[in-house]
Amino acid sequence: MEKKNIQSKRVRIKDIARLAKVSTGTVDRVIHKRDGVSEESKKKVEEIIQLLNYQPNMYASALASNKKYNFICLLPSHNKGEYWTDIEIGIQNAIDYYVDFNISAKIVYYNQYQYDSFIAQYNEVLKEKPDGVVFAPTNPTYTLAFTKELEELNIPYIYLDFNIEDSNPLAFFGQDSSQSGFFAAKMLMLLVNNQKEIVVFRHINKGIVGSNQQEYREIGFRKYMEKHHPDCTIHELNLLTNEENKNTELLDNFFNKNPQIQAGIVFNSKAYLIAEYLERNKKENFRFIGYDLLENNIAYLKSGVVNFLIAQQPRHQGYNSIEALCNFLILKKDVNKINYMPIDLLSKETIDYYKH
Repeated sequence: MEKKNIQSKRVRIKDIARLAKVSTGTVDRVIHKRDGVSEESKKKVEEIIQLLNYQPNMYASALASNKKYNFICLLPSHNKGEYWTDIEIGIQNAIDYYVDFNISAKIVYYNQYQYDSFIAQYNEVLKEKPDGVVFAPTNPTYTLAFTKELEELNIPYIYLDFNIEDSNPLAFFGQDSSQSGFFAAKMLMLLVNNQKEIVVFRHINKGIVGSNQQEYREIGFRKYMEKHHPDCTIHELNLLTNEENKNTELLDNFFNKNPQIQAGIVFNSKAYLIAEYLERNKKENFRFIGYDLLENNIAYLKSGVVNFLIAQQPRHQGYNSIEALCNFLILKKDVNKINYMPIDLLSKETIDYYKH
């Protein structure tokens, strides 16, 4: 039987050294732009590198380096099992995968309903001068104040969940919020057979919505409604964060005044709070769409109280953010700036087959 030997065509440092008639140490210093090389030798090495189209093995170089990389992730404070928990799981998975590169990530939390909390925490982040920052933007004014400082310190940063225009992040990972809301409106109106009244539920704290995602999803939602259902009345019900008794009263008053409304949507991950009320009050004909695959949301989806959930793969967002920092800082790879997560529509018939 004829045999064929397959050999690597990768250009090695010793190949360059042989052709340039210098030592491998000299080649290494030229590649890594270190001092101690004569102009004549440097020119020879650079000519050979260009001629052979040499690509340095950055992975091996990174593994051989003793440098440690410290990242900080600034996230909204939350209870275990909520949306941001999956972001954290993704971050931890990436840290575990890239452990050989001596990376670590510290997670710092801010209150998304208090802008002062975000300012205080980002100032603490700046004091530590990390190698990279991953964070969830808040109000654009305060977000841009933070990113300006990061850029002055030459610290790459990545947005999670929402992208702020007029800034220059290394990357963004999240849904196209407006398009997601647009799609949600289309699904809701198909679900309710073009009813003339619907309700938008919000969760606020002292007048603050707390999430750019919620605001822009609602903007996209209203764009669809204005274009395709201009005669549909959109009611609004603002519920209060962490005030269960007051919310029950607000929901009672709303449905007592508007018994004709049989459809609604919430643009954050707290669909389960409204679903719990709907189930308790036996509103079996109410059609309801929410966001994110929290355990409680999934339970109400399976029971039929929630008709659809829209998912956005938060674990992938967390993982990809750390991977992007590693690619940029350690492996010297180009990073794609805008990375939209899919807009996944889940029902009780499909949820068991969905991997997130």
